[in-house]
Amino acid sequence: MRRKRIYEGKAKVLFEGPEPGTIVQYFKDDATAFNNQKQGVITGKGVLNNRISEYLMLRLAEIGIPTHFVRRLNMREQLVREVEIIPLELVVRNVAAGSFCKRFGMEEGATLPRSIVEYYFKNDELGDPLVSEEHITAFGWSNPRELDEIFQLGLRINDFLCGLFLGVGLRLIDFKLEFGRLWENEEMQLVLADEISPDSCRLWDVETNEKLDKDRFRRDLGGVEEAYQEVARRLGVLPEAGPIDIKGPKVLQ
Repeated sequence: MRRKRIYEGKAKVLFEGPEPGTIVQYFKDDATAFNNQKQGVITGKGVLNNRISEYLMLRLAEIGIPTHFVRRLNMREQLVREVEIIPLELVVRNVAAGSFCKRFGMEEGATLPRSIVEYYFKNDELGDPLVSEEHITAFGWSNPRELDEIFQLGLRINDFLCGLFLGVGLRLIDFKLEFGRLWENEEMQLVLADEISPDSCRLWDVETNEKLDKDRFRRDLGGVEEAYQEVARRLGVLPEAGPIDIKGPKVLQ
C-alpha cells in the first residue's frame, strides 16, 4: 500500500492515515543523541517502543488522560489522531540526571526536593533550548490557561507512571512529554501526543540503579537492545517473536 509521507523525525515517520483526521506513526530503529550529533541504530527498538508506548498510552487513558492514540496497527505502526502539536517539550524530573546535573552542579541520582517541571522549545536547529513561561506566552506558543493545563497533566502523568514503573521494579528518573490540540467542531481539546518509551524516559532499576533507557546509547554503555527488551518484558509487552523486523510501507512522495 502506498502512503503519503507527511514528516520524518529522528525516531518516527508520519504517514497520511486511512481516514481523515488520522495519521500513521511508524517507529524506526534509528537512534540519535546530543541533538543529532551522535547517530546509530538500535535493532528492534521501533518494535519495542511501539508496544511500550501503546501500553502506557492505554493505561493513561484509563485514568482519564486524553491522548492522540487510537490503536496499534502492526509491529511498527500505530494509528493516532491528527493534532496541532504545541512546539514545547515538557520535561518532568524526579531525580537529578543528564543536563540537569551539569546546570546545577548536582550529583547524578540525587533526589530532588519535589518533581520539577521544565519547558523546552521544540527546535532542532537551536538545540531545543530551555524556556520560561514568559517566553512561551510572549511568543504565542501557548497561553497561560493552556500552559496551566499542560503543567497539571504533566504532574498527573508523572504521579501515575512513577507508581506503574515502581510496580515493575523501575524508577522513573525523568521523562519528556509533548502535547497537541485536537480540534473537533470548533472545540479544542488538549491531548498527550508523540510517544512514551525508553527513548523519552530515564528508567533505572530500583535495586541496582542500572540504566534501562537511551542513556545506554548516549554513553556507550552497551546492552542497549537488551535494556529496551527488559523494560518491555517487565511491562508484559515483549513481542513473543522478539523484536523481529518488518519493512516499512512503500512511500508515495
